[in-house]
Amino acid sequence: MTQESRWKAFTVDVADHVALVTLVGPGKGNAMGPDFWTELPLLFGELDADPDVRAVVLAGAGKHFSFGLDLPAMSGDLGKVLADKALAAPRTEFHEMVKRMQAAITAVADCRKPVVAAVQGWCIGGGVDLISAADIRYASADAKFSVREVKVGMVADVGSLARLPLIIGDGHLRELALTGKDIDAARAEKIGLVNDVFEDADAVLAAAQATAAEIAANPPLVVHGIKAVLDHSRSPRVDDSLRYVAAWNAAFLPSEDLTEAVAAVFEKRPPEFRGR
Repeated sequence: MTQESRWKAFTVDVADHVALVTLVGPGKGNAMGPDFWTELPLLFGELDADPDVRAVVLAGAGKHFSFGLDLPAMSGDLGKVLADKALAAPRTEFHEMVKRMQAAITAVADCRKPVVAAVQGWCIGGGVDLISAADIRYASADAKFSVREVKVGMVADVGSLARLPLIIGDGHLRELALTGKDIDAARAEKIGLVNDVFEDADAVLAAAQATAAEIAANPPLVVHGIKAVLDHSRSPRVDDSLRYVAAWNAAFLPSEDLTEAVAAVFEKRPPEFRGR
């Protein structure tokens, strides 16, 4: 069953109790613009409620999984908090926007149907937030990962800092988040960010689909129970972290460095940060 026409940022195909959800943009590199953030919780809410779906594969169209947040498409929302950065109203609006974006990613984590992510090419920023909400992550040999928000004057606020400590450990996360460095698939496997690495995009997608099929063949209520038990102790910690970072960014995100970072993206030049 294909439901492509219903979504702008995704295609969805369901067969043999497995839903294949593919990011399709419309931004370059499947960048995450307004449609992505609006549709993601709706889509995963439907998948969670669909009795025909027992597992989900999450993939990206083309050469890359996702370039992360679509800064040009989202610049209007960021502009509101930067334009009147001393005032409470734009900070409140920004806080609500962050919480909505967090809820979109959390819809993936909370889906009772296990999610297997298949990553090829770049997985940057918001892309890492997204796969951190999956249950299982696979990568192609050409995959590259970056918790890059620090490079654009932001504290990552929609999932990576909350979920990755329980996936890769505190030390590895601090290295990635504080440097914004890129790591390849081999390093990602070594630190536990991905479970396994496959030759290319076709191979990683096939592996993800095979694992999803294995899950779908098991008793669905037991699968739901396993997820519920595994999430029981993790969810309060994640929720607390998300609340804190939303408040932190609403208070401290507006800065000259963020304005400089956004300008540098549009002007395609290195930013010059001054700590102001």
